[in-house]
Amino acid sequence: MRTTLLAISILGAGVCFSQDIARKEVDLEQLVDELMAGQDEDFNYEELYENLALLLSHRADLNLVTAEQLRTLYILNEAQVQAILDYRNETGPFVSLYELQAIPQIDRQTFDRLIQFVTVPDPQSGLNRSLLIRILKERNNYLILRHDRTLERRRGYSPDASEASRYTGSPDRFYTRFRTSRPGDFSIGFTAEKDAGEKIEWAPGRKQYGPGFLSFHAQVINKHKLKNLVMGDYQAQFGQGLVLGSAFGIGKNAEAVAAIRRANIGFLPYTSAYEAGYFRGVATSYQLSRSVTLNGFFSTRWRDGSLQADSTGAWGVSSLGTTGLHRIRAEIANQNSVRESNAGIVLSFKYKRLDAGTILHHTRFSVPLQRNATPYNQFYFQGDRNTNGSIFVNYAYRNVSVFGEAAYSFAHGAAAIAGSIMSLTPALDVALLYRNFSRSYYTFYSNAVSENSLPQNEQALYWGWKYTFNKKYWISGYFDWFRFNWLRYRGYSPSEGQEWLLRFNYKPSRHVSFFAQMREERKIRNQSVESNLYSTAIGTKRNYWLNASYQATPGLSLRTRAQFSSYALTAPPTRGMALIQDITFQRRKFTLNGRYALFDTDDYDNRLYAFEKDVWLAFSFPAYYGVGVRSYVLVQYSISPAADIWLRWARTTYSNTETIGSGSETIIGNTRNDLKFQARIRL
Repeated sequence: MRTTLLAISILGAGVCFSQDIARKEVDLEQLVDELMAGQDEDFNYEELYENLALLLSHRADLNLVTAEQLRTLYILNEAQVQAILDYRNETGPFVSLYELQAIPQIDRQTFDRLIQFVTVPDPQSGLNRSLLIRILKERNNYLILRHDRTLERRRGYSPDASEASRYTGSPDRFYTRFRTSRPGDFSIGFTAEKDAGEKIEWAPGRKQYGPGFLSFHAQVINKHKLKNLVMGDYQAQFGQGLVLGSAFGIGKNAEAVAAIRRANIGFLPYTSAYEAGYFRGVATSYQLSRSVTLNGFFSTRWRDGSLQADSTGAWGVSSLGTTGLHRIRAEIANQNSVRESNAGIVLSFKYKRLDAGTILHHTRFSVPLQRNATPYNQFYFQGDRNTNGSIFVNYAYRNVSVFGEAAYSFAHGAAAIAGSIMSLTPALDVALLYRNFSRSYYTFYSNAVSENSLPQNEQALYWGWKYTFNKKYWISGYFDWFRFNWLRYRGYSPSEGQEWLLRFNYKPSRHVSFFAQMREERKIRNQSVESNLYSTAIGTKRNYWLNASYQATPGLSLRTRAQFSSYALTAPPTRGMALIQDITFQRRKFTLNGRYALFDTDDYDNRLYAFEKDVWLAFSFPAYYGVGVRSYVLVQYSISPAADIWLRWARTTYSNTETIGSGSETIIGNTRNDLKFQARIRL
């Protein structure tokens, strides 16, 4: 039973500040720094950022949230996850977010971050109304209208460009999104995007009218035994992502412990404009008994593919497109050329802190995949169908969580992953992970932790840890050893490598924070080729970050960063550096963000990534490469509680080149300017 003092403090705080919490928007730049510090990997950051923004803009109901959903936030250790659930079970539903402060394991810093992802809806706000009325009356909705374009003319828009390389549409990019949702109840929305260079028209083979990408979803949740029903576009996350995984997995990064485990969260609406990695059809979760849930899905949609005929005249596709760009004749010809069908069943079992299940997933293509042979892709998937099955187990006991999944591609190869996350003391968290993926294991919708882009041809052992000295100091790091038993892209021999990261954080107050980070990766790379014989050498890449953030006044925040890199193969190492200064100024309805960055890199191996603030739910993560200056200004103005507008101008000037880009994207000159406008309307 809650004490009188606790109730008074919680309710008093809730009355005074609950509206401020509801309106507060998280600093996504700081969140990316904490969760995605290894920002020089070939990784789909756009989709991952989209899902993080999704969690922030559609907060989970604290009285319905599961342990798996809490783990998806990557800000809680296992002891904190269990403490929240135990508190809810013992004392009943939360009446205020400030009640979290009564849980001993939730410190102030964790509380400040957690309240940005969860909410406590008013129980009298309409749950007794019909679903249709709740949808029509829901205030948690928004409509986004966005336009952006590069001001300089690229070669593809020039009348002098060849017919094959000329863009068919305008250089304008248009984006529209609408969504209305209620945590634990329903979600409805659509997304439409026209990329720069695309044309809005009906075209042969397009099989759709309008912009290059259209997406829609409708979802209902927790309707008696029907736990989830999604129609339209959706993503799936089960087990450790060996068979079915969305982009919620972060992998090896500065969050060295919590992010290494995948959360078993089931089906989620897909709202990203990234045109790969999602299903289109219907998915449902039905509770057969108190402990057993049957999950099933069916999907069919068109994919972009490079069609070609073999020596017998039979048609196949050499690769599946993921860019979603349909600007020139070749891209338009590849658009919607392959139909992909997916069907699957997941039988899950939950009892207390045990979560287990089995997965069966079948994929079929209307045209078989026929890869163009290279030395490293001899064991890549070929054919028109693939079936995967797996068994996964997750178990939590006190402050220890163990998890694993074993998968098999029928008539091909196997894969397995197993690990544990432990809160050994209130100050020390540790993660251990073992993975073993055969070279003939095939999967198309995985997000398992892997050094390669897919869980294939890899054996590895990972150790991560985090030690908190006190609320001001903490340190984290990981070491990952991996082996490739077959050739890989740009590494034409069996090999092994290592990667480690060390990060020190210092936060003396709520307004000042500092971190220093070091990361090193060693693995082979092709060096030269003579008469089809490749020689390899060990390449060593090192990255260093120094970052300081401080709030000078209630309305003025500053962030200073220095990034350095080096890469050594056989010659003397090449180097790169970037010096970045950010400023944020807020006054009433007006917010100004700006950046000025100097960068100097010797080559592409030393490119540096730095997350940039952008309009709401947009993504900007450019690579600083070459020698030059990068700056941007982002202005936000709240016209009313129901309407906001953004204007963003970004400029990059290079001092070591007279052209920017290549092919149809070439800009004559050394400067690129990008302009973006967005309006958000709450209906």
